[in-house]
Amino acid sequence: MQLTVWTYEGPPHVGAMRVATAMEGVHYVLHAPQGDTYADLLFTMIERRKKRPPVTYTTFQARDLGSDTAEIFKTAASEAFDRFKPQAMLVGASCTAELIQDDPGGLARALNLPIPVVPLELPSYQRKENWGASETFYRLVRTLAGPSAPPPGTPRAERKPGQRPRCNLLGPTALGFRHRDDVTEITDLLGLLDIDVSVVAPLGAAPADIARLGEADFNIVLYPEIAETAARWLERAFGQPTVKTVPIGISATREFVVEVAKLADVDPMPVLSGQRSRLPWYSRSIDSTYLTAKRVFIFGDATHAVAAARVADEELGFTVVGLGTYAREFARNVRAAAETYGVEPLITDDYLQVEAKIAELQPELVLGTQMERHIAKRLGIPCAVISAPVHVQDFPARYSPQMGFEGANVLFDTWVHPLTMGLEEHLLTMFREDFEFHDDAGPSHLPPAAGDVGAGPADARPDDPIGWAPEAEQELKKVPFFVRGKARRNTERFAQDMGVATITVDTLYDAKAHFGR
Repeated sequence: MQLTVWTYEGPPHVGAMRVATAMEGVHYVLHAPQGDTYADLLFTMIERRKKRPPVTYTTFQARDLGSDTAEIFKTAASEAFDRFKPQAMLVGASCTAELIQDDPGGLARALNLPIPVVPLELPSYQRKENWGASETFYRLVRTLAGPSAPPPGTPRAERKPGQRPRCNLLGPTALGFRHRDDVTEITDLLGLLDIDVSVVAPLGAAPADIARLGEADFNIVLYPEIAETAARWLERAFGQPTVKTVPIGISATREFVVEVAKLADVDPMPVLSGQRSRLPWYSRSIDSTYLTAKRVFIFGDATHAVAAARVADEELGFTVVGLGTYAREFARNVRAAAETYGVEPLITDDYLQVEAKIAELQPELVLGTQMERHIAKRLGIPCAVISAPVHVQDFPARYSPQMGFEGANVLFDTWVHPLTMGLEEHLLTMFREDFEFHDDAGPSHLPPAAGDVGAGPADARPDDPIGWAPEAEQELKKVPFFVRGKARRNTERFAQDMGVATITVDTLYDAKAHFGR
């Protein structure tokens, strides 16, 4: 465990909360001190949920450590059952309570509650949030669906003639990045293939729904970080095959449709033959040729980072200059993808390392988490959020999936709009010498201020450590204003590295060649 100002993932009990909050009829009793109740705000403030998470905290205090904290837990669990009448109960300890070793699972079993009780062993000092969500979902599935599993080796029954294929959508949780809209998009896409969705879990599922997961013909894992472990168990226990293609981007969505259609024994062509997304044409249109070779740095959870790299490279013509993840359990996938693009993978949960890498690479676009949004803002680089952790603005009121054909439209808009497009740059260049729009002009809607030369914030440089020759300053003004600040910073950094005291025109172009390699 590392002390830090920012963190990509919370402790594993937050992952368990994400599963419990997503479901119906499940209550989580968490052995925790008073300070650990902060996690409620993640759901009520950031995700804008209308009700508190279904969590009861024991909230023991320092003075309780000298008495029977086990009795405090038993009382809290018993009162939670009487008050909330859950259909199933999760029990566990937070990172602080883990140290006193009260064994919440054993204490809950001793209460003999008339509902399934799922004990969670979540090692807070070795694992993190996504692993906690995955382990919680897996334990719930084993506990609730296990009793209906057939004996090992039993062949699956054939689907009845005329019956539509059925599948489960696994992985969406509370506090997930666009999970709500992804489920809607993929459900609609499956409907076009005449495939029914039997259960979506954990999001919106009740314990009875988990118990009937084995009735579906196959499973679709939308978010491997959450559902891969449970899906593997379902495959062993019920013989259910798993669709592993994550449908983010046009190419991946088409591959997903083919894989699903093969498992369901249906014709994919009605879906594949139509053009259901604007991304392919938009990325080939005249103005979008300006996107070609834009240098992009990508960081997030493994699923979204790898998918984003493919979309950026194959569908938008970007050049991937950096790729990484904070999810060490899925580092192998990111390393394999990074090798494809010829870049060094960045596997870290230290945001300072990520910031240093972005500053070193100086990309033209950053695709990342809420962390990278802050980093890119400080460095003056355009950014779009593609992965959790996210903030309140990434739970929009509008329909905004990341998956499927409509998700591809959202990706195009989200990633391209922060950039300055070719036509815009052309117009800025055309009117550079115009009396109203030239570089030294102030805002056209305001009266000129005394001594205001209109340099603008991008040109502000109160304490330049390196001097600029007048002809170099004039040459720099030929660079469009929206990248001039970056050009200045790169040139000064190059001059500093080369030991140049005064930047000339030659230095400016040497720096351009250096960073353009």
